[in-house]
Amino acid sequence: MTDSATTTGTVRKDGRSVDQLRLITIERGWSAQAEGSALISFGGTKVLCTASFTNGVPRWLTGKGKGWVTAEYAMLPRATNERNDRESVKGRIGGRTHEISRLIGRALRAVVDTKALGENTIVIDCDVLQADGGTRTAAITGAYVALADAIEWGRRKKFIAQKSQVLLDSVAAVSVGIIDGEPMLDLAYVEDVRAETDMNVVVTGRGLFVEVQGTAEGAPFDKRELDALLELGVNGCADLRDHQLAALAD
Repeated sequence: MTDSATTTGTVRKDGRSVDQLRLITIERGWSAQAEGSALISFGGTKVLCTASFTNGVPRWLTGKGKGWVTAEYAMLPRATNERNDRESVKGRIGGRTHEISRLIGRALRAVVDTKALGENTIVIDCDVLQADGGTRTAAITGAYVALADAIEWGRRKKFIAQKSQVLLDSVAAVSVGIIDGEPMLDLAYVEDVRAETDMNVVVTGRGLFVEVQGTAEGAPFDKRELDALLELGVNGCADLRDHQLAALAD
């Protein structure tokens, strides 16, 4: 639980306080094939993050002495209550999928020194196995763990210089929102659909913002409410950072 000043004693449907994360678990090394992987759970939301390391870069980066980190996001057909067709079967990738894939890539590149990575590429696949709100934030948080292990794999294989500092910081993300006038942390689906304001906050381990995505779904929000949401987000991401570090220390 965080020490947010917004705590009011309000108890949510699942028994959490307004500034409390859902149960967070990170199962590092879930995939035997991938160079890095993590199965992350934010309560009922479960995302499998796998990192694939390739020696070489896209053609537009060849010879520039820099590497590339990117991500792809997808949801399994029965990640939700009703089956959704696979986008590959539909013949097109949806706008939401593109948006979230780009967000995950930006979040990871914000903490990577691409020159230290060398001319190598790491692709993170984030597949939502079960969705209960906050899939993009869980994906970013789990993707960092998978990325860290893929970088160490590259170092062991001598694709990356032994003493180079590729990761400049950690990065995590969490959702926040206002429900019935109350700022809350880490919204489950039943809360997300009722939120008057919905926001995703991406924060580095040092507490610096990478991205803030906020929308008034109902009534507009003021600066006081914005400050409360950001405080919840920063504190929540600090807790997630501790979960990441504990997983990587195992």
